[in-house]
Amino acid sequence: MPRDDGSKHRLLDPWLTDRDDVAAALGSDLTTGLSPDEAARRLAEHGPNELRADPPVPTWRRLLAQLRDPLVVLLLVAVAVSVGAWLAEGAEGVPVDAVVIAVIVVANAVLGVAQERKAEDAVAALARISAPTASVVRGGEQRRVPAREVVPGDLLVLAEGDTVPADARLVQVSSLQVAEAALTGESEAVAKQTAPLAGPTALGDRTNMAFGGTAVTRGSGRAVVTATGMAAETGKIAQLLAETEQEPTPLQREVSGVGRMLGIAVVVIAIVVVVTVLLISDLQTAADYVTVLLLGVSLAVAAVPEGLPAVLSVVLAVGVQRMAGRNAIVKRLASVETLGSASVICSDKTGTLTQNEMTLVRVVTASGSVRLEGAGYAPVGAVLADDGTDLAEGGALRAEVAAVLAGGSAANDAVLRAEPDGTWALEGDPTDGAFLVAERKLDGLREARLARSRRVAAVPFTSERKLMSSIEAPVEPVVDVEGAVGVTVVTKGAPDVLLGRCTQVLVGDDAVPLDDARRAAVLAAVEEMSGQALRTLGVAVRVTELAPDAVVDLDGDVLEAELEQELVWCGVVGIIDPPRPEARDAVAAARRAGIRVIMITGDHPRTALRIATDLGIVPDGARAATGLELDALDDDGWREVVRTTSVFARVSPEHKLRIVDALQADGLVVAMTGDGVNDAPALKSADIGVAMGVTGTEVTRQAGAMILADDNFATIVAAVREGRGIFANIKKFLRYLLSSNMGEVLTVFLGVVLAGVLGLAGHGEVVVVPLLATQILWINLLTDTGPALAMGVDPQTEDVMARPPRRLTERVIDARMWGDVLWIGAVMAVVSLLAIDIHLPGGLVEGDDGVDLARTAAFTVLVLAQLFNAFNARSGEHSALTRTHNRWLWGAVALAAGLQVAVVHVPFLQHAFGTVALSADQWLVCLVLASAVLWLEELRKVVLRRRDAARG
Repeated sequence: MPRDDGSKHRLLDPWLTDRDDVAAALGSDLTTGLSPDEAARRLAEHGPNELRADPPVPTWRRLLAQLRDPLVVLLLVAVAVSVGAWLAEGAEGVPVDAVVIAVIVVANAVLGVAQERKAEDAVAALARISAPTASVVRGGEQRRVPAREVVPGDLLVLAEGDTVPADARLVQVSSLQVAEAALTGESEAVAKQTAPLAGPTALGDRTNMAFGGTAVTRGSGRAVVTATGMAAETGKIAQLLAETEQEPTPLQREVSGVGRMLGIAVVVIAIVVVVTVLLISDLQTAADYVTVLLLGVSLAVAAVPEGLPAVLSVVLAVGVQRMAGRNAIVKRLASVETLGSASVICSDKTGTLTQNEMTLVRVVTASGSVRLEGAGYAPVGAVLADDGTDLAEGGALRAEVAAVLAGGSAANDAVLRAEPDGTWALEGDPTDGAFLVAERKLDGLREARLARSRRVAAVPFTSERKLMSSIEAPVEPVVDVEGAVGVTVVTKGAPDVLLGRCTQVLVGDDAVPLDDARRAAVLAAVEEMSGQALRTLGVAVRVTELAPDAVVDLDGDVLEAELEQELVWCGVVGIIDPPRPEARDAVAAARRAGIRVIMITGDHPRTALRIATDLGIVPDGARAATGLELDALDDDGWREVVRTTSVFARVSPEHKLRIVDALQADGLVVAMTGDGVNDAPALKSADIGVAMGVTGTEVTRQAGAMILADDNFATIVAAVREGRGIFANIKKFLRYLLSSNMGEVLTVFLGVVLAGVLGLAGHGEVVVVPLLATQILWINLLTDTGPALAMGVDPQTEDVMARPPRRLTERVIDARMWGDVLWIGAVMAVVSLLAIDIHLPGGLVEGDDGVDLARTAAFTVLVLAQLFNAFNARSGEHSALTRTHNRWLWGAVALAAGLQVAVVHVPFLQHAFGTVALSADQWLVCLVLASAVLWLEELRKVVLRRRDAARG
């Protein structure tokens, strides 16, 4: 029935509709398809069969986006005010402060844009999910057309290896199986049929539909296109993706808050200082007022850590490069830190936690059972009996297992080949591939089979029969005891169906009657393996008296009726898409770090629970929530299930998105991994979306903030470790920058207020200040960038993954850090002002030097104190004396100290910054005063550690 949406070429639920009615509703013919003229008309009506792509963002808009940060806006305001003050002074020389800040802002913006471009180059552009060409019947002729020209009503011709170009209702199938993992998360290829379904079904259970972007792994078929482009299932996901807003990262929110707070603080500080100076000074000329204004501007600039945006970008960029070395490509700089804050990792199953390579792991025969070690398509691993003995010695069990593996490999259409790089690749059905790999694990078995027999005919697999047979003839004719030359029928398929066609069972090399007891034992083994979430397949054989030439000309129906009867049961195998070997350790590491791991998959609940239990995501006995169960819940029920359930199966893209939203509503930072198109909306909505680089689709890579080049779940945990280390380093240089700037602010403010006490007043200056504006700007330029950058690349501490993830309510700059900032700032101000008092007459400590030397001493003490503070700031609890292994920090401190010596002793720099030379004794005094910042902070840390230890 047509949709009631104004379109006559789309159907509502075509999977519930008979195929003839589907064709009629779409105006198509199941024999001749559409006419070329009608196809052209529909193409003009519906548009090309492709997803809408966002237009590229021009560079100028990217640059502007980098300047929207509140802290950057604050710096731009500081530039404007600085230029205004420079103009008011007469525009002499160069406005150094304005130029320096402007250069920092521009460099930060360019760095951000360059990193985005680099990530885009690494990821490449969004590729079309559709196949480049498609085979259709138009006007009764089969032809190849560009996939973008496929229209609703087209009659598709599907063959093994094809990518389905659009959503289509199947009208004819022959052993058709389609891999739908990219869309539904189903790990196994889905057997297709043509009958209408009985009622509402999940996307993964619509067996009479083929969906755009999925791949045909076996068989052939024909289908009528029901939806193209944005109307197809992939288009719906793309639309959902476009409607999903990407939230700012926790770090972006925090830095924005700091910027706003500092903006208010800067204005207040500047006003208070300027008003205070005006009140205590006897200003007489316009130049005096300009000097006061310039002081206020300089102090405002001093209060703003202008190096913060640039340092933050550089540190995140360094983290991006480190992650790239670990196969994690980060598209947005801020996403690096977000991983470190992740409290939940929602992971897809197929291809993320598992290898997406079906592996035969167990064989059960009449004489016992064996397990096969190794995983994936590499034919490496032992074949061991249940008691641990190897099957190399022969015996009845080995003969039976060999018959099962050789038989399953003979009744097989897949191809397994070794690649030049040492890896193994499979063409064809993954389940067939599992037999080919397992056969190679028994030495000599494959070679013996190929030397013994060859295929002369086959009965293909169909979803109705659930069986496949290969008719094998001897390579060299063999005469049996009665003198007849016969072919062998090798059949594999669903155990319950195959068992019904067996009359004997293989025991060693002999066939014995299949009595009720043996039949019950087989069914019990099948039930046991199904309970372990293994896909079960039986293998049976029959030796006939038919000559090879007599079989070749028989059709499939005759072969089935004549040969797939009175078979000899060989055994049953268990197959599973195995977990990645490193995934269990990665899950354990995440749990130790306080990170919850949730599996969200479109696969069967039993399979999902098996993998989740094996990996340690859930304990034995846990249950999975399914999409149909979730649909029946109200909002409160949703939230409760998401809080208590860690395995979600048979879910749709909408379910995944809603699960992520529910977790975020609980205040959790969510990392979402995935590889299929169905994962893309949830990846974009999550705090950080992690896409798979090898098996992932281009749509998923576009939606993700990070891409795993190796599809390895363990890489996520390594990235979390890197993110936590980066966050710890961000806290270090924030503590350093804010406390150092606080020291400058308090030094100037207290110096102005206490000018009379310190002996600053009465030296012939109308405006009495402890530091000149140029000296304040020099301190910022010298100490804000180099040491902060060095702290940004501080080595990670061993306990970085032993702490729980930080809560969203936990501030980057918390109350404890603000206490550190105020304490260190106060110490810096006290020792700097003490340097003035020591050298000037009339203060608390009597001196005999002039105001220029006193200012130089205070200037030098403040610089050196900030350099000592660089070692303090590396930890709020641990001693600076135990954390000395950062050569970049030592280099930055040495460079800054050398430049300060130059400012004090080089004549032209003395003139520029108002300094005079200091004697060796005076340098020693400055060094001792500045070092008080280190020693007093060490004492405070001792007190804090003892207090924390006492609290337990």
